[in-house]
Amino acid sequence: MDERMGSGWPLRRWYLAVVVVMVLVVAAAVGVGAWALHSLTEARSLMVDQVDPASRQALALSNALVDEETGVRGYVLTGRADFLQPYQQGQQQEAQAVQALRGLQTGDLASANAALDAVQRAADAWRSQYATLALQHVNAGDIDRGKTLFDQVRAALTAQEAQLTSARAAGRTVLDSASTNLIVVGIVVAVMLLVLIVVLALLAHYGVVRPVSKLAAEVRLVADGQFQRPVAGSGPREIVSLAADVDQMRLHIMDELETHMRMHDELARSNRELEQFAYVASHDLQEPLRKVASFCQLLERRYQGQLDDRADQYIHFAVDGAKRMQVLINDLLAFSRVGRLTREQLVVDCGALVAQATANLATIVEETGAEITAGPLPSVRGEPALLTAVFQNLIGNAVKFHGDEPPRVALSAERDGELWTFTCADNGIGIEPEYSERVFVIFQRLHPKDAYPGTGIGLAMCRKIIEYHGGRIWLDTDAGRGTTFRFTLPVVEEEP
Repeated sequence: MDERMGSGWPLRRWYLAVVVVMVLVVAAAVGVGAWALHSLTEARSLMVDQVDPASRQALALSNALVDEETGVRGYVLTGRADFLQPYQQGQQQEAQAVQALRGLQTGDLASANAALDAVQRAADAWRSQYATLALQHVNAGDIDRGKTLFDQVRAALTAQEAQLTSARAAGRTVLDSASTNLIVVGIVVAVMLLVLIVVLALLAHYGVVRPVSKLAAEVRLVADGQFQRPVAGSGPREIVSLAADVDQMRLHIMDELETHMRMHDELARSNRELEQFAYVASHDLQEPLRKVASFCQLLERRYQGQLDDRADQYIHFAVDGAKRMQVLINDLLAFSRVGRLTREQLVVDCGALVAQATANLATIVEETGAEITAGPLPSVRGEPALLTAVFQNLIGNAVKFHGDEPPRVALSAERDGELWTFTCADNGIGIEPEYSERVFVIFQRLHPKDAYPGTGIGLAMCRKIIEYHGGRIWLDTDAGRGTTFRFTLPVVEEEP
């Protein structure tokens, strides 16, 4: 098994275990709560739907029988027929009450039917042995017997009322017990859920949060530069695997850093050699080159006309080669210093830089009758000398590579987001699109040195300067007639 996976449970198993525990606890809570609620509902239904209505109907039955007894007794004593109306109404109410009681006294209240049967038997005995005979023979009824028989009815009614009272008390006890059970179940469920939440929080803390926090702390130490410190994880398998991956990344960074340091040392050594070469080129090579040029010029002045034409031509070639070598060395030194000898970058007005570059080219501009125009140009941040060199090289090339017409050079700038895009367009001989990249390569020339002077470093230096200032330069091959160069420079952030 991969060591990075660790020995702990994976997060997927932790998640599944937590879900199962939560489902079991919630299911148990729902089941117990449903049982308690069902018990409460049944107790409430017994009281509200059976016991209380049965008590009311028992009271109605008692009132109906009393009305019957009162009506019969009044009829027997007075002989008036209007006393029979309560007796007749009581019989109707008695039948309705008995029917209602039969429908209510079911289930847990079915035992009350025995008391109802006793009431009906006593009432039937009172009617058959006294009331019916008394109604048939007025003043012939034995009132004392009727009273004795109705006392039995009263006793049966009292027994029935006592049984319903007992059922009401038992039902209330059950109702109170069910309410208490429901409250207890609610408290127990709430406590269980609280305990479950606390347990889950502890599991999440010690199983996930704490290992992740520990891993994050170790990663921060590595990010702060302690690359030699190993990164180890604990807890779930995924966190252990992540820690192992981070440690592998740390080792890879260490390898890359070591490689980078070696390259940095080599680059520093190369820069030192380059600086030494620049020193040699600017001092040791220049001195013998100046001697060669000086003595060749002395030969040219002293012996000009005394030798044949070929000798004069050879001397001229030597003088010209020495001068071009001096120019080439100076240009090469200037190219090598770009980005290596840095000076403070200032916010400069590009219009002023163009004016300075034009002034530096005043002689060739006057000789060719060049027309140089510049639209509104922004201010940018950079080294003024280097940016002036960019404008001077572009304007100088535009003037140098002109056609039959006097050269015309137009400079402009427009903003594109966070960059200024500068344009230098001329009406010269142009450059073929296939040479759009070659012109920026050092020492690359598209024309013989006899046709157009120069060392082939100008545009390469322009690209190096523009890239050093955070922009880019390119040849616009879609601009049409002439040559159009474009380059970008960052917009200067507004001062608060």
